[in-house]
Amino acid sequence: MGVSERIAEYFGFDEYDTDLETEAISGLTTFLAMSYIIVVNPAILSEAIEIEGYGSGEVFQMIAVATILASIVGTLVMAFWANRPFGLAPGMGLNAFFAFTVVIGLGVPWEVALAAVFVEGIVFIALTAVGARRYVIELFPEPVKFAVGAGIGVYLLFLGLQEMQLVVADPETLVYLGNVATSPVAALSIVGLAVTFALHARGVRGAIVAGIVSTAVAGWLLTLAGVVAPGSLAPENEYELFTNEGLGGVLELLAAVQYDFTPLVYGFVDGLGMVTEDPLVFALVVFTFFFVDFFDTAGTLIGVSQIGGFLDEEGNLPEMEKPLMADAVGTTVGAMIGTSTVTTFIESSAGLEEGGRTGFTAFVVAGLFTLSLLIVPLMAAIPQYATYLALVVVGIIMLQGVTDIDWQDPAWSISAGLTITIMPLTASIANGLAAGIMSYPLIKTSTGEREDVSPGQWALAVAFVLYFGAYFATDAGMLAF
Repeated sequence: MGVSERIAEYFGFDEYDTDLETEAISGLTTFLAMSYIIVVNPAILSEAIEIEGYGSGEVFQMIAVATILASIVGTLVMAFWANRPFGLAPGMGLNAFFAFTVVIGLGVPWEVALAAVFVEGIVFIALTAVGARRYVIELFPEPVKFAVGAGIGVYLLFLGLQEMQLVVADPETLVYLGNVATSPVAALSIVGLAVTFALHARGVRGAIVAGIVSTAVAGWLLTLAGVVAPGSLAPENEYELFTNEGLGGVLELLAAVQYDFTPLVYGFVDGLGMVTEDPLVFALVVFTFFFVDFFDTAGTLIGVSQIGGFLDEEGNLPEMEKPLMADAVGTTVGAMIGTSTVTTFIESSAGLEEGGRTGFTAFVVAGLFTLSLLIVPLMAAIPQYATYLALVVVGIIMLQGVTDIDWQDPAWSISAGLTITIMPLTASIANGLAAGIMSYPLIKTSTGEREDVSPGQWALAVAFVLYFGAYFATDAGMLAF
């Protein structure tokens, strides 16, 4: 039996009607769609993390290395323990909460914040091991579970179109149509999007990868040819490096990467010893990380599983505790080496659309993250607007989930409709879930079907009401910690 046959047998290719080539292309697609995190996560966290004796650039590179390593750990657990085609990395939103709310806003030392993320991870591991996380997720009302995929689809569309400058900010209407005549990014993005859609419609394997790569290459060629100014379609710093320093400068930059991230590890250890200095604030931070990450991960997992056809008739994911354990382990290890909460990425849906169905897709993602360690500074050379093409394509595909919703039933239409719309409008998967979960018992009671609501669903709704009550009061300055 050859290597490819052993791989196929181990990951169950026959069971999922897939093959090595499909899984490899899917892994590459997912990695390209989520690779921006290697640059964006350290850009956010370095705003809050300062280490004596090290410059901001060195701290940035330390966090980039920690980001990659945490992603590798979480994704490998997903590949070999859960056998699911999902990529993991430090989550967007939670990293901003870590940096700007907890550290900069509340004044919590970054070392203590890492300790809070670590405690959250340990709690997740314990709850996953005893099946508590799966139990809570399975309490989600059916219309909410079937609406999550479409909600995430609209969210992805919104994110992608913003990055491509086809949707721009407007002081009167909040958003407005971007002008392709004045924005090189919008002009090139719409061409790249059209090419990607055409390839996808023709059933071309690797259509999303081809769209990302061709758009990125076109951006660089237009910049090098002098058609547009550096910084418009190609990152300015990387352009200056390539044109002024040549290959020697690139090699020098690669050799100077700060791979020693032990100062972050020492900071985490120090943070554990500082917990007792303000235990109330520490408990609040742990709870907030826990609450938001719990439902963000749940929503993402259900949404991407829906597009992969993994959900059963009741909208549940079989053996859900296995992929849940992946993000729990990733979060725990990530905190120890210096990064914020690790979670399943919604960009995994891009690989699912290319046909990825097993853990080998995740293994490829982890392998590409490993290779990226060798070229940490050059990852920024991939224009972000090019990678976001994948979000738009996949976002549209995920809208098919609305066909599973009974729009004639008020309990279904209202809770599902709120789930779908609140996600993109508040830029939060957890908020969308909350809206659907809180509205479902209310509508069921209003229509005389209160007996259809389980005690657990009532408890979830009440928990969200209490959480948002405390959140709004704290945000308004009515509560202080």
